[in-house]
Amino acid sequence: METQAASDRVVSATEFSLDTIDIISPDHYQKNGYPHAEWTYLRKTRPVFYVDRPRVDPFWAITKAADIKEISVQPRLWLNGPRLAAFPLDEGADGPPPELPLKHLLNMDPPQHGEYRTILSRYFTPRSVRALEPEVANITAKILDDVMDREQCDFVTEISSKVPVAVIAEMLGVPRPDWPTLFRWTNEIIGGGDPEFQRGKDANETFAQARLEMFTYFTNLVEERRKHPTGDVTSIIANAKIDGAPLPALELLSYLLVLVVAGNETTRNATSGGLLALIENPEQFRRLKSDPTLIKSAVEEIVRWTSPVIQFTRTATSDTVVRGQKIRAGESVCLFYPSANRDEDVFDQPFKFDIGRNPNPHLAFGIGEHFCLGSNLARLELEVIFRELAKRLERAESAGPLERLRSSFVGGIKHMPIRYKLKPAAAA
Repeated sequence: METQAASDRVVSATEFSLDTIDIISPDHYQKNGYPHAEWTYLRKTRPVFYVDRPRVDPFWAITKAADIKEISVQPRLWLNGPRLAAFPLDEGADGPPPELPLKHLLNMDPPQHGEYRTILSRYFTPRSVRALEPEVANITAKILDDVMDREQCDFVTEISSKVPVAVIAEMLGVPRPDWPTLFRWTNEIIGGGDPEFQRGKDANETFAQARLEMFTYFTNLVEERRKHPTGDVTSIIANAKIDGAPLPALELLSYLLVLVVAGNETTRNATSGGLLALIENPEQFRRLKSDPTLIKSAVEEIVRWTSPVIQFTRTATSDTVVRGQKIRAGESVCLFYPSANRDEDVFDQPFKFDIGRNPNPHLAFGIGEHFCLGSNLARLELEVIFRELAKRLERAESAGPLERLRSSFVGGIKHMPIRYKLKPAAAA
């Protein structure tokens, strides 16, 4: 997550040793936030950089927006399937261990990816998602009302985490009493390497337990929806068919798992990082409060600024060249989206937080075949949340140090204490 301190560090950074530069250690992300200084150096000196470190499966780091675009629009040359992301080996090198597979949109390749994406694509169009706006607004208002009479709270656990998990749970048809459990599972699946969320001896054990519990839960819910179909997303997936046959159990349950995790983690962290950016740039918050028409461009800038998904990998199917560098078949590239979203060749003053930025061709939702299926839903949620905050939040300031997630995959803020004053909804 970007902070003013990180921005200052970028300005002052001049040189790193390519032998020791760190862009993948979860401890580095937890302690320092995003390594923007390091990415800036790599964009200038080694935009296609081979990372070969102890206990890291080697990969080529891609830090320029143009190269990430070029790779992302060639899904047959660059596969998702073999390797989802670049993880240190002691974090469970490639995510889940071999005996705990997942098969979902994020690690599917053509033509299977298109077949599975089509199942829900019409439910995530701008028009379909916009119909959810009244419900998202009601959820947001209720959450703000619950903390209105206080002067201090943890913005993450009491506000930003509650809106997206409520929305995705409603869409899936998960009963309200089960929402906290759903939230816990997402923390353990994404943040299993973080001591706060770890169950068992390591990230893999944490992931395995959360996956097993979530799969068991949704197996029961799917059986119910097959007997008694409804209009919720679980029912749609449970009764979907590809080539005339129901979805296999692994693909079906993996589909639901990734919807829960992606539908919660990214919007939550964009919301937390977005408010942090507004606190650290109060002139931009005043600007948003005085001009509500800026809400859409503000959301795009918040998404660019926070870039919640740090990286995905692609694996070459044949020898190829990226920016003059030969990459052999079977080698992996790691696409660093936050770096692309600070690319000096794309953005004017990339380290300035500007809610009126236009154009804003960020890559926070990806590009090409794997462009985020839920991007319209995420935008809607962020529009509603920040529209309500702009109306009702009279003032806000940090009330203590924030705590970041120990992860080099998703840029998360776990805790962000704030002091604030909220207006009642009627007064706003």
